[in-house]
Amino acid sequence: MKGIWTYHELLPEVENRARMSLGEGHTPLVKSRFIGPALGLDNLYFKLENLNPTGSYKDRFAAMALSRFVQQGVKVCLATSSGNTGAALAAYCAAAQLPCIMAIVDGAPEGKLQQMRVYGAATLMVKDFGRSPAVTDQVMTMLGRLAEEQQTSVQISAYCFCPEAMEGVQTIAYEIAEAFDEGAQVFVPAGGGGLTLAVARGFERWKQQHETARHHVVHCVQPEGNDTIVSALASGQMHPTAVPHSETAISGLQVPNVLDGLEVIAACRRSGGTGFGVQDEHVWECQDWLAKKEGIFCEPAGAVALAGVRRALAEGSLAPEQPIVCLITGHGFKDMQRASVMASTSGNAYLANEAGLKNYIIQLITKKNER
Repeated sequence: MKGIWTYHELLPEVENRARMSLGEGHTPLVKSRFIGPALGLDNLYFKLENLNPTGSYKDRFAAMALSRFVQQGVKVCLATSSGNTGAALAAYCAAAQLPCIMAIVDGAPEGKLQQMRVYGAATLMVKDFGRSPAVTDQVMTMLGRLAEEQQTSVQISAYCFCPEAMEGVQTIAYEIAEAFDEGAQVFVPAGGGGLTLAVARGFERWKQQHETARHHVVHCVQPEGNDTIVSALASGQMHPTAVPHSETAISGLQVPNVLDGLEVIAACRRSGGTGFGVQDEHVWECQDWLAKKEGIFCEPAGAVALAGVRRALAEGSLAPEQPIVCLITGHGFKDMQRASVMASTSGNAYLANEAGLKNYIIQLITKKNER
């Protein structure tokens, strides 16, 4: 069995009979053909985590979580999600034939909820959950008590809740480490920080097992409307800070609570990395740019890392020849509302006849050639 289990020696022990996989991991690492040269970067790469089985890196988390459930004989999966974790857990629960019940972050895109339901999960959205720290704490307390009664645990893609399952996400770092003969600057989007911490810890774990491995620098990127980590990281402070209410519109990164933030700051600093805050508008620009210039269709959260690269360039923090990796974390089909906005800027017309078709095509070709 492949999937994350290619690296079974670096993962928590799970019996062969219990190892779940839908083919997660081993995602492409694609060199930029346009954006990199346009930014003056010789070696810009995109790690396409949007090509995992359910369309996000969370499949690595779900593969480990459900494998442990199967091994332990757990009978039900309770989880919280803003979308991608829920879709991944729902799919792997279907494969394991376990019921899956999701407490959903308020405002999660309908496309992501539909994906969970397709796999058979029950989705329950709670007002202000994931937006208000107070409401979020109340919901989490209730879920914890219920999970204890049902002899299970609440699945949340954060080390502070599910450290063993998060080790499945560390396989991203193992794949990047194997791909480069020299150290890379790796930009990682963050909400609660679990993914950033997984990548940083993954590189550290790889280095422990491979003494000659190159050193990789990990940078954390957050929307400015949910800046719990990056300002503290960039300014030399030691502690992250919860925000009263997440103001970003970037789905999946609306995490006002401090989850793995403290460990993220320490791990990024150990790697030599820092934090970058980015505006939502710049994220949407990068999402559009990835689609139209590289053929990479990602959800807005998947474009946050590239927005961080642009911010780092503006601050003079990157050298043109350095290998730079952006994690593209989720597929664009997960947020069809945003996809509709992107599509509206492309050429579209209803034409009366063949002559009109010819003239319109010529106009489009001329316009594109002038760009």
